[in-house]
Amino acid sequence: MQQLYAAHEERHGFPGMLGSIDCTKWICGNCPVAWKGQYTSGHLGSHSLVLEAIVSQDLWIWHALFGVAGSNNDINVLDQSTIFKDLLIVKEPDALFTVDGHEYKFGYYLTDEIYPPYSTFANAFRHPIEQRDKFFKRRQKGARKDVERAFRVLKTK
Repeated sequence: MQQLYAAHEERHGFPGMLGSIDCTKWICGNCPVAWKGQYTSGHLGSHSLVLEAIVSQDLWIWHALFGVAGSNNDINVLDQSTIFKDLLIVKEPDALFTVDGHEYKFGYYLTDEIYPPYSTFANAFRHPIEQRDKFFKRRQKGARKDVERAFRVLKTK
């Protein structure tokens, strides 16, 4: 964990960041006909599966959930994912880190705006007004490119 913290702080300037989480649809050309309804995504118009991944800055995918029906959105997939089930129970800190003199017990993941406001998610501001909020949104959006880049690498032939 400490290595992830150090790498993300060095590259993106986010101390305590464990990675970026997101989902992508994966077109499934040979899905069984019986799955047609639940595996068809409305905006893709074809059978698809969802890949949820947490990716670090070097494109290392250290969590993946694959095979959820393509008709699900990121929140539905998150509800099926096992990675955050331990958030609901008390557990020991994964690795401590300090920011501006404040010690934190758990790292966090960068997400887009659709994710719920869990303490372990750092969502971007939807409509930043303050300069510092605009600065954070730009930096957070840049760091989230890691997960999007990993998806592009996986999908290239």
